Amino acid sequence: MNLKQELQQLNNRLDKLRRKLAGAKDRGDQAIAGQAMQEIETITKKINQVKGQKQRQLSKQSGDVKSLAFKRALTKAEQADMGKLKKSVKGLVVVHPMTALGREMGLKEVTGFAPKAF
Repeated sequence: MNLKQELQQLNNRLDKLRRKLAGAKDRGDQAIAGQAMQEIETITKKINQVKGQKQRQLSKQSGDVKSLAFKRALTKAEQADMGKLKKSVKGLVVVHPMTALGREMGLKEVTGFAPKAF
């Protein structure tokens, strides 16, 4: 299971536990409320761990892409025919500024990274 799926499952469990806690408080059931609070704390810690792991993975990927020797912004014509561009440039990595990787790298426009000039 990848980190995105694991994070989604944990958030779903957290949401269910919060609803369970609200119901237990409405009924005045202290035992179930206390148990739900403990589970909420453990799941919150787990969510923070997964988010940290995801951030480290993204930083590593960003470093790998930045280490490629050549980079430049792609023109609109190149973006329109991405298949042709990727076939002509060996090892091309295209990063869009709205993706998580693009935000991590601080890009403002669609940029291509490659081992050689293109």
